Amino acid sequence: MHETGIVVKVGIADLNIVFPPNTIRTSGLGSCVGVVLYDPPKQVAGLAHIMLPDSTMNKQKTVNNYKYADTAIDILIERLCASGARKHVLKAKLAGGAQMFQFSSASEIMRIGPRNVEAVKGKLRDHQIPIVASDVGGNCGRTIEFNPETGKLKIRTINQGEACI
Repeated sequence: MHETGIVVKVGIADLNIVFPPNTIRTSGLGSCVGVVLYDPPKQVAGLAHIMLPDSTMNKQKTVNNYKYADTAIDILIERLCASGARKHVLKAKLAGGAQMFQFSSASEIMRIGPRNVEAVKGKLRDHQIPIVASDVGGNCGRTIEFNPETGKLKIRTINQGEACI
């Protein structure tokens, strides 16, 4: 008998974890990056919806650590390990990081999508977590849904349909 699970939704600058039969989804990935970390044998997965590359640029009194690549990935790893995942087995899948608008200047500050992707990749490299699949860049928004049982990341792209990685 196959259970049907619920879809756990992750908002912008948020994160969560799931076990089968549940799946995990986030939408609104433009320049943001959706980072899925999972332990295939344990079938536990987490998803972070990262908005910005670096928390040290924050000027507000309160910091949402889920918003930044440099803090959200650490928290996601801690949560996964507290739920039975093993760090040395974790794998990553990424989507998003689009350059949603064209700017006349080539200002580095306006390259949010590419900078988010670079920051996520750097943080995963620091943790020695391999990226096994990614769909990043371009100029289209994405919605993603990950199934921890199959390890498949379903990606819906505006005007380009659906794919699985």
